Amino acid sequence: VAVNKMDTTKWSEDRFNEIVKETSSFIKKVGYNPKAVAFVPISGWHGDNMLEESPNMPWYKGWSKEVKSGVVKGKTLLDAIDAIEPPVR
Repeated sequence: VAVNKMDTTKWSEDRFNEIVKETSSFIKKVGYNPKAVAFVPISGWHGDNMLEESPNMPWYKGWSKEVKSGVVKGKTLLDAIDAIEPPVR
């Protein structure tokens, strides 16, 4: 989950955590495991945390998610996209 427009909240860790909490409860309600979802704070306008780690959010230590083979970790939205396991066909 890309949490966009972090620049408009002055890169607020509290706001990011609030959105993660609210979104996690929704994800759980629709039948997914929130621990299997990566949450990444980004600013699409400025490019923060999209391809490279952003210096504007030093509090952000990266994401981790549970997959069948273990735990996958990363820091950027690109890392999260690359970590998506394709469905079995």
